[in-house]
Amino acid sequence: MTERPEHTDPRDPHAMTRRQLMRHSAWFGAAVGLAVVGGEVVSHVAGTADATPNRPTLRFAQISDSHIGFQGTANPDVTGTFTEAIGQVNALGYQPDFVIHTGDLTHLATPGQFDQVRQMMTGLSTPHIFTVPGEHDSTDDAGQRYRAVFGQGTSGDGWYSFDIAGVHVIGLVNTLNLQNLGHLGADQLDFVRKDVAGLTDDTPIIVFSHIPLFAMYPQWGWGTDDAAQALSYLRRFSSVTCLNGHVHQLFSKTEGNVTFYSGTTTAYPLPHPGDGPAPKPLTLPAGKLHAALGIREITYRKGQRQLAIKEQELK
Repeated sequence: MTERPEHTDPRDPHAMTRRQLMRHSAWFGAAVGLAVVGGEVVSHVAGTADATPNRPTLRFAQISDSHIGFQGTANPDVTGTFTEAIGQVNALGYQPDFVIHTGDLTHLATPGQFDQVRQMMTGLSTPHIFTVPGEHDSTDDAGQRYRAVFGQGTSGDGWYSFDIAGVHVIGLVNTLNLQNLGHLGADQLDFVRKDVAGLTDDTPIIVFSHIPLFAMYPQWGWGTDDAAQALSYLRRFSSVTCLNGHVHQLFSKTEGNVTFYSGTTTAYPLPHPGDGPAPKPLTLPAGKLHAALGIREITYRKGQRQLAIKEQELK
């Protein structure tokens, strides 16, 4: 996480505070509009360049799994494709209200790789950038190097929440203390419980983490062992959306009022669940890599209970 505002203006309808989205499955590249049940969302930020009556109330982008430092045939230039993804966000035709990176910013968690990612993401045309770590960002130090660069203002091992335009957003860390599956731990579960306790049931909730919060493919570690406890605190809300990275491919699953979305990568694809003995970087035929990489764009309009979701492959 970076560029988090410590002080906010209560007159700004997009002001964020510390206390204070898709039924679609596809492996590569798709676009779909989705209905969501949520509360009324306030109008645009006054004074922005694109503050027009038709401007969507909330617009943000998700990028994931940049793996800066990776070297291999699956993608010999992860810096180049991450640069392309940043350029694609900047070419959306508007400035996103924020951008989230759902982990594995680096491949080996070295200080140089973290510094490179940080510098590259300063090129994103957005006022706010939020991140959570992947397991590659905490390979041998329990995430200390990650938090030194991206953890300002977070709690515990790097978790946090904020409110924007009537939506409550929670960033969770499930890549530490791994056995096979992702793990949140007692302190973070208690954080979630307390964090949402004062929210009304019609508050739209967005949760983002690196490893899926559902059992996508436990045999490969694609799930979180104590996610059910965290989700139990969210069952009363009418709209809950969970976004994750880690699996390097698009996938979605709905359980009651909770919808889970796995995002694609800017680095290299992984095999579909069960294709092969392990999730190793997948080398595609020449010319096919970009179709497996991409970003996610989300927009929401005031007065409409609908999110417009677009999965964009790298151009």
